[in-house]
Amino acid sequence: ARPRRGGAGGGRCAQSRRAQRAQRGLAMGAGAGGPRDTAPGQQLRALFYAMAPGESSFRTVEEVPDYVEKSIPFFITFIGLEFAVSWIQKRKLPGRINDGISSLSLGILSRLPDVLFRSIELISYIYVWNNYRLFELPWDSPWTWYLTLLGVDFAYYCFHRMSHEVNILWAAHQVHHSSEDYNLFTALRQSVLQKYTSWMFNLPMALFIPPSVFAVHLQFNLLYQFWIHTEVINKLGPLEWILNTPSHHRVHHGRNPYCIDKNYGGTLIIWDRIFGTFEAEDAKVVYGLTHPVNSFDPIMLQLRPLAHIWNTFWATPGFCNKLSVIFKGPGWGPGKPRLGLPEEIPVVTGKEVPFNPRVPAYLNCYALVHFAVIVDLYIELLASRTMLSQGTVFMRIGFIIFSLASFGLLMENKSKAGILEIIRCLVFIGVYKLGYFRSHFSFLGYAYEVRY
Repeated sequence: ARPRRGGAGGGRCAQSRRAQRAQRGLAMGAGAGGPRDTAPGQQLRALFYAMAPGESSFRTVEEVPDYVEKSIPFFITFIGLEFAVSWIQKRKLPGRINDGISSLSLGILSRLPDVLFRSIELISYIYVWNNYRLFELPWDSPWTWYLTLLGVDFAYYCFHRMSHEVNILWAAHQVHHSSEDYNLFTALRQSVLQKYTSWMFNLPMALFIPPSVFAVHLQFNLLYQFWIHTEVINKLGPLEWILNTPSHHRVHHGRNPYCIDKNYGGTLIIWDRIFGTFEAEDAKVVYGLTHPVNSFDPIMLQLRPLAHIWNTFWATPGFCNKLSVIFKGPGWGPGKPRLGLPEEIPVVTGKEVPFNPRVPAYLNCYALVHFAVIVDLYIELLASRTMLSQGTVFMRIGFIIFSLASFGLLMENKSKAGILEIIRCLVFIGVYKLGYFRSHFSFLGYAYEVRY
């Protein structure tokens, strides 16, 4: 603890206040120890930011539950519910197999670094808190909880807006916008690189807000944005004035000219209304990038924008222009304004056809089954990572990445995808037989049994 100024009487008062806060914390179920368990009802409400301060305040970061990881069953449940509601409403499914697998693959990739390291967002935040904090707000105060809600959401708005207006940041964030479908799968379509730039926007809060409070709201802000990625929910009346809703976020994901660079909010839409970036849903939204990437390969989707910036950087004459390629908008070019020319945004006719290579039905079924095995392998890795050797963890991560890339090439019907998939399956058989992989699918023990 930091030394505090004042006499002995002030010290005793401070100790008394700390003791009272500790007693309140224990009464709230936030004593010392490991991550707290959450009831299913609490976990469900966490998806909608519907948690009270008293049940989501913790004294230390170590006690904060991993709300995101524990939400995986709810993600699956709501995706299934979305499919059912869409079929009832429109007699069609809300997405495609190839795009859905691509979105989930990108979501898994984005979480793999957290298997090896603590989140850089928390590491940087805790470092600033430990070394540079100006004062300390009480972790168990409802006022601190609500202030952090606003602070995290405003920091997200600033970062999100910069991610659309700064080319190097857009190179990471565009992954989330690359889908030409709009459904709950799209919510899980995340960049593996984005978190390595977003952490900077949260650091001002580390000067006075405890890391445990920040860690809770960082997750809640992310989880809230899951359910707004859907077309089955229409406008929500008065809530549209305050909250980010599916209608508002559909605009954000559109490539229609009226949708470009609008509605950056995470949980709240008030920041867009204040800073002039709000746009209400009007004409039918066409989703995706203004210049579609036409790929389901998760590695290609992550790296191609960086390669484009690299090539443009070297092809652009003049040192200042080269810097502008990196730090101005994605539409910038020599002689253009910082964010590019609006008239250069491609016209949307409403007749755009999403990238959808023809793939035999049996291949779709094959990809679904094998992708389910990889998802199970990923979930098992999350559950057992602390008990595995570092070599085993690296091997599992490498195989998961290899598999996701192979599935992407299969969905594109690439000529060499079959050879790559045969190699992948042979590797799986060998490693599974050696006991380095474990799965909840009991049939694998028979399907991959090698008899002599």
